Amino acid sequence: MTILVAGANGTVSSALIAALTADASADVRALVRDPAKAPAGVEVAVGDLEQPHTLAEAFAGVDTLWLLTAMGPTAPHASSNAVWAARHAGVKHIVRLSAIGAAPDAPTRNGRLHALSDAELQASGIGWTVIRPAFFQQNLLGSVHGGTLYGATGEGRLSPIDVRDIAAFGARVLAEPSGHAGRIYTITGPESLSMRDVAARLGLDYQAVPGADVVAGMRTAGLSAWMAEVTGEYLTAYAANWGDLVTPDFAQVTGRPAGDVVRFGRDHGLVG
Repeated sequence: MTILVAGANGTVSSALIAALTADASADVRALVRDPAKAPAGVEVAVGDLEQPHTLAEAFAGVDTLWLLTAMGPTAPHASSNAVWAARHAGVKHIVRLSAIGAAPDAPTRNGRLHALSDAELQASGIGWTVIRPAFFQQNLLGSVHGGTLYGATGEGRLSPIDVRDIAAFGARVLAEPSGHAGRIYTITGPESLSMRDVAARLGLDYQAVPGADVVAGMRTAGLSAWMAEVTGEYLTAYAANWGDLVTPDFAQVTGRPAGDVVRFGRDHGLVG
């Protein structure tokens, strides 16, 4: 079985490739735009989901596609190109990394765009599975400074999940995709916490930050208005407890609980 991994240089797909190659039960092909930045130890295919004419060779002979698109206003275009290329290549199954709460009425543009791509995949005639992960624990890495966790989600509760667990979940689904056909999984961490709770778990001080300050800081740092504003939309939604949920999906598929924020903090030197 050949698995094509899109977004191969990203945080989630890099972790997924590591999980898949450790298992060694399938041939892994990494889709990259720049071969100089390709991950080591796997077959490399050069192609750009934004440029459909570059995809035919990359998709040839692929059984299963891991479909991850970069966050942005053109994400549905990239996802649509991937589904089209997969159909023409005879890909049997697509596992799509979506976003938590993706829906036509999601409170963020990103969630609404993911809902469009999820619906297109479901109507494609190709076997499909959709994974919607919660807030990444890795987001904490840029929020801890000098023994203080700075949070812009107010007192809203959410259920952070480690990217390593997202990768482990994805690898399990990809190992036997037909057993997960037609499923939408929302995967979360093991408990719902406010950022103040997270700080307490890690032995850190906590400092609340207005979401507007985060958006302004992102713009000052050179990020696009779209990216900064959508981040602000997420912060507002999380502050209103939009992410306050814990699901059994991760444990039911992997047979173990997802790692908590304390494990993540210890592994990354965040524990105070």
